[in-house]
Formats: sequence, C-alpha cells, structure tokens
Amino acid sequence: MRDLNACPELNDAEIRRFGRHLIMPEFGIEGQRRLKAGSVLLIGAGGLGCPAALYLAAAGVGRIGLVDPDKVEETNLQRQVAHGYSTIGVSKTESAARRMLDLNPDLVIEHHNVFLSVENALELISRYDVVIDGTDNFPTRYLVNDACTKLGKPNVFGGVLRFDGQLSVFDARFGPCYRCLFPEPPPVELAPNCAEAGVLGVLPGTIGALQATEAVKLLSGIGRPMIGRMLVYDGLDMSFDTISIAKNPACPCCSKPASEIVLKTEQMVCSAPQVGNSVTAEALQARLDAGEDLVVIDVRNPAEWAGGVIPGARLLSKPDIEAALREVTHGSAPPEGSPLAVIPRAEEVVIYCQGGVRSAAVIRALAAAGYPARNLTDLTGGFAVWRGPVASPSVLAEVPG
Repeated sequence: MRDLNACPELNDAEIRRFGRHLIMPEFGIEGQRRLKAGSVLLIGAGGLGCPAALYLAAAGVGRIGLVDPDKVEETNLQRQVAHGYSTIGVSKTESAARRMLDLNPDLVIEHHNVFLSVENALELISRYDVVIDGTDNFPTRYLVNDACTKLGKPNVFGGVLRFDGQLSVFDARFGPCYRCLFPEPPPVELAPNCAEAGVLGVLPGTIGALQATEAVKLLSGIGRPMIGRMLVYDGLDMSFDTISIAKNPACPCCSKPASEIVLKTEQMVCSAPQVGNSVTAEALQARLDAGEDLVVIDVRNPAEWAGGVIPGARLLSKPDIEAALREVTHGSAPPEGSPLAVIPRAEEVVIYCQGGVRSAAVIRALAAAGYPARNLTDLTGGFAVWRGPVASPSVLAEVPG
C-alpha cells in the first residue's frame, strides 16, 4: 500500500465523480488517493481483461498498462465487453482504451501491443504496482507468476473455462505462488482452452470483475486479499467455494531467492506419444493452392463449423468418429453407411480441429483402429491459426453419421 503522503490530492471533478467511494468510511478520500497514485498491468485485453479494465478505469486507478498483441475479431464479442463491431480489426489495446477513457478521461493508459515474453516480462511488470493475469494459456500464466515472484509483485489470477471460474492473488512475499499449487503445466490434452472447450460469455465478466475488486483492495489497502486462498465459482450451480492454498517450501519458484529465479517459456507437451505426421497452416494452404487433391477432415462440432471451415473439408465430428470406431474391429473395413467410409486408408488424410487437441486424439484413435499412421496428418495449431480462405459449411456436405 502506497504512503498517503506520496499520493496526489483529488480535484473537484474527481471528488464529484468518486463520491460513492468517498462516503464509505472504510475507503474514503484516502483510498481514492491511493487508487489515483496506483498502477495496474493488465495482461490480456480479452474475456477477463475487458471487465477488469473497465471497472479499474471507472474506479479511478491512475495508470493502467494493457498487454495484448491481437486485434478485435467478431468471435471476441460474445464475452469481451470492452470491444464492439465498431472496433473489429482495431488492436485490442486501442479498442479497450477508447471505452476506458470514456469512463475516466484522466486515466493514463499505456499500450503494449506485444506478447508477454521472457525478454520483456521483467521490464514491463516492474513498472506497475499490481498485475492482473487475464491470459488464456499456461505458458504465459507461468511466466507471469515467475516474473511477479522475482520482482515481488502481487499477481491477481483469474481463470475461466466452460461454466467454471477461479480467482486468487499470488504474492510470494506473503503466501504461495502459482507454482506452489501447480508446479508444472499439465499435459496439453488435459488443458483445453476456451477456443477448444468453450466458455459461457458472462463468466469472464464475473471473474474479471472480481479480479478488479482484488486489485482495488491491494492498491487502496482495504479488506483481506485472496492471498493463500482460491475462489472456485460454479456458474451452473451458482456456487462460490473457497479453498486454502499452502506455501510449498519446495516450490520450484518461490522457494528460491529472487536472484536465482530464471524466467523460461514453458512447453506444453502431450503425455501420449505423437502419432502420424503434422503440417503447418502455411504448408497446407500452399499444397491446396497448388491443386493437390487432399482429403481434409474437420473434426470440430457443428456449432464450430458455422463459423467457417477450410474449403473442401469433410465435416465429421470427433464424437461421430469415436462412435463409428467402436463398430469396427482392428484393421477391418467400416460397415456400409459408416461415416468412416470417407476416411481412406491408402492416401493421406489431413485432420484438424480448432486448436489441435481433438485432432491429435482422433489420429491416435484411427491409428489404434488400424489406419496407417503414415497417412494421417495433423494440422498444427488447428483452425485457429488458419489464415487461408474460409468456406461456409452450407456449401459443404456434412458426412452422414
């Protein structure tokens, strides 16, 4: 908490704007001055970062940094409430900043249109009082934790997936860090992201607003931060549970002196052996543009197909493939009418999903059923990294199941 003597006074406009804060004796003018003097780094201007950014701007935080290299896409609008149709194609930091400044024109916003990396994490995070982790991938999440631990910064963590959310504050000076709870990333097949598993659009709003609450508490010095505790939210049951988190004396990060903490990029690996081949999106596009007659299978779900597919792809969802494989003995031909009939054994088949997790599982299942692994190719990164032409599924025939 910042020394009040180092915090600027409020002007008349701020006294009017933040009047509902000032009348609370637990917060008062002292808390508002500390917010004005405070700074927050928001890593990710997406589902979690958007509500957190808006509420921190409205609350009167003096300086906010936004870290996000992406531009607004239509698929973001289901949950990323700082953006809109008018800012599609605009950088997310710029899009969010426009709305934040509309809420608080005195706010200082710093744009960092970059990926957080080993090379820039310490320099960026060192400039702010509090960090909010709004990321959606494990490598960045571990990088945020390690950099905050090394620098002695509080890390307000939030995570969402499907109907569930989590919230905590990791500050190794006073409690555990993220690696005390999860020392290493899980296998990639056990860690689907929102693009693979989906997320209820309002859920990031709930968790993002709670992250903003924790940041306000840390900056103003009120309340009890979620250090050493994790809030677990079940949106379907509308339940909130709190679990205690102990500091791990053998933690691979916070048990070390700060000088010995070395930042690294965690690699997400699959615990199952790799089967078949792989192709990048760029290489696949080049092969298709050259007129190569490839069998391409989209194993996503029908709702995902509605957003577009790779031209010429055959639409056959992972559940349908798995159900059909249960009717086939190893190495035998599929029965008449089986959707597996469109997957040839004697020629190359390129299989893709949204991010690469489901397609890899399908390839392992096909190989186990006797399909030659040498003919099965996975699109690395899935449809999420495809930058070639996109077709409407209405012009393609769904494979009958």
